[in-house]
Amino acid sequence: YNHIILPLANERDKYTQIRWGKADFRSRFNRDPEGMWLAEAAVDYPTLEALVAEDIKFIILAPSQAERCREIPREENPDPQWLEVGGSQIDPTRPYRCFLPNGKYIDIFFYDGPISRDMGFSNVLSNCDHFVSRLGLAVRGDHRQSQVISVATDGETFGHHKHHTQMCLAYAFTQEFPRRNWTVTNFAHYLSLNQPTWEVVLKPVTAWSCAHGVDRWQDDCGCGGGGGWHQKWRRPLRDALDWLRDELIKIYEDTGSRFFRDPWEARDEYIDIIRAREASRNVNGSPANLETETFLSRHQHHQLTESEQIDALRLLEMQRHALLMYTSCGWFFEEISRPEGVQILRYAAHALALAGDVTGVELEKGLRDRLAQAPSNVASWPTGEEVYLQLVVPSQVSFQQVAAHYAISSLFTNYSPQERVYCYEAHQLDYQLQRMGSLTLAVGQLQLISEITRESSELVFVVLHLGGWDFHCCIQPFMGRIAYSKIKEQLFDTLKQASAAQIIIAIAKLFGDQTFNLQNLFAEERHRIMQLLTQENLTRLDQLYSQVYRDNYGVLMAFQRDELPVPQELQVAAEIALSNRCLTTIKALEQEASDSQLPLSHLAELEATATEAHHLQCNLNIPQGKPALEKLIWRSLWQLLYKTNPETLEEDIHYIERLIDVGNQLQLTLSLDRCQELYFHRLHSSIKPQCQLTIRAHEIIVSNDGTDNDESPSLTDWNTNSLRQLLQLGEKLAVDVSACLSLLP
Repeated sequence: YNHIILPLANERDKYTQIRWGKADFRSRFNRDPEGMWLAEAAVDYPTLEALVAEDIKFIILAPSQAERCREIPREENPDPQWLEVGGSQIDPTRPYRCFLPNGKYIDIFFYDGPISRDMGFSNVLSNCDHFVSRLGLAVRGDHRQSQVISVATDGETFGHHKHHTQMCLAYAFTQEFPRRNWTVTNFAHYLSLNQPTWEVVLKPVTAWSCAHGVDRWQDDCGCGGGGGWHQKWRRPLRDALDWLRDELIKIYEDTGSRFFRDPWEARDEYIDIIRAREASRNVNGSPANLETETFLSRHQHHQLTESEQIDALRLLEMQRHALLMYTSCGWFFEEISRPEGVQILRYAAHALALAGDVTGVELEKGLRDRLAQAPSNVASWPTGEEVYLQLVVPSQVSFQQVAAHYAISSLFTNYSPQERVYCYEAHQLDYQLQRMGSLTLAVGQLQLISEITRESSELVFVVLHLGGWDFHCCIQPFMGRIAYSKIKEQLFDTLKQASAAQIIIAIAKLFGDQTFNLQNLFAEERHRIMQLLTQENLTRLDQLYSQVYRDNYGVLMAFQRDELPVPQELQVAAEIALSNRCLTTIKALEQEASDSQLPLSHLAELEATATEAHHLQCNLNIPQGKPALEKLIWRSLWQLLYKTNPETLEEDIHYIERLIDVGNQLQLTLSLDRCQELYFHRLHSSIKPQCQLTIRAHEIIVSNDGTDNDESPSLTDWNTNSLRQLLQLGEKLAVDVSACLSLLP
């Protein structure tokens, strides 16, 4: 469920992972799954037995994971010969049945390895004909009733690693496959029509991304390495987390039995709460709370008190993070201090923190001692323990940090009395803000409630913004209304002195030495505030550069005329000023276009700016202009093709052509694929039929000796000239319209 390597998991974790995966599937598709894709296709026979026990009927593996295969014995052939296929020679065009030691079986599909590799690492997806031809080579010529061709590659291949390859797939599915009478199906449907007639024996333990079984996730096997770095840290990391898992099992069984009738059944069904939380993210109200209450009433050992409910939920979250810490990517790459390794250690840190919250048991030292045996490749973090101390511990989130995040961001956000801050409910019980010159001071009372464990904390915050990026924030527990009122009174009285030093001294006296600043905010909000703070300075700088450019325009032109090198200071000023002017004009274009007007004056201004930049040999930096112009062209094209106004047709076409031309002038390398798709669809659904009607109309006129009879039916909405202009626009969009142009008289 969270990409755990199942052969390395203990039996209980195997079953929980499978059950969570099934429950997640049911919540999305309202039916049970029939098959399962295993993380990294990692498999062994105990994993297969667990899958079968959970009613999983089939899986998909790599060809290299099969050891031998043969036809399933039948009466006329009771002992078929085994074929050794350990070198990936297995035929992937048929399903196989794998019989297990316990007498049961599971069916297995093997994807086509060579084609899958080509999709990921060659240019087979660059052309649909090439791709479909490559698939066709996989068809066996043995005249079977049916064959299945399946491929497997990373989803990010399409459009991310390889741009526009999703278009290749789309065209193949909608055009090429039907043309070749290939049926697109899924494994379950194919299996229902074609039961396996062959059986397979798998290698003992394998994965599709490791040539050494599953050592990539536990040993220094060399897979995933590079640059001379070792992976000697993998085994100590695995051992450290296994130790922590076993310690958490003891805590969960001992303490969980006080809350749950069956702690492990409760863990298996905890996925219901996880899914409800996810579903409630965009819903007002708390369906997750209702699900939690239902869950607890179903599993509780007795009627739990509020504090017992919190501890019960903490234990379940502890177990969830004990599973998350085995996410496979933590071992996949070459170094423990990569983000993936750090992330699984964050899961581990949160799990042991929750264990401490419930029982007071201190497990961190034991984990750190074991991580100290994991050597890193990076001098800054020589061992896993240093990775933990420097990259994991500072990232742990407390109620105080959430309150500081709320306090600082409140200076830039009008929070309502109740807000969601990530997985916390924030109830603003009091808030007061005052400004004095360049200083801004806010004091508030806040209640935070965890949506996950229901634990809560009532806190008081103060935040002082000294201007720019300088924030000073402190947090303390709420100690009562009288104490809170005195804090507010003293701080705002001190603010009247307009002395930053005095107010900071007063805050320290009331709140202590622990402070928070902009760096303590969660990343997304921190970045938003950084942009807001930066924008004011950027606006002033833009104005300054524009003034320098205007004042020295004649000087710049003189240098250009005499072909002399332009002073860098003047060239930079020109490029920034013209870039800013372009962006401002493009925004105006967007605004006027949304008001259903043709913004011709702004388009002319943009063209003039592009020409000016060309004359001055300016390299404009306007990345925001590219998507804006692409969207504007698409919107204008849609309006032209679907809301055609014959009276303004020529003007509308010319406007789109000018937009494309100015994008080229600005060297934006416009991506017009969406426009091409829009035009291509309209070409075949409307423009081409109109061309054919125009031919018929022309033939009628000719048959009437060239006389245009008013009683002749109107066979076309567009005249020949209009159609020709529309087709020429298609040429501008790099769409092949030659066949339609040839139809016109």
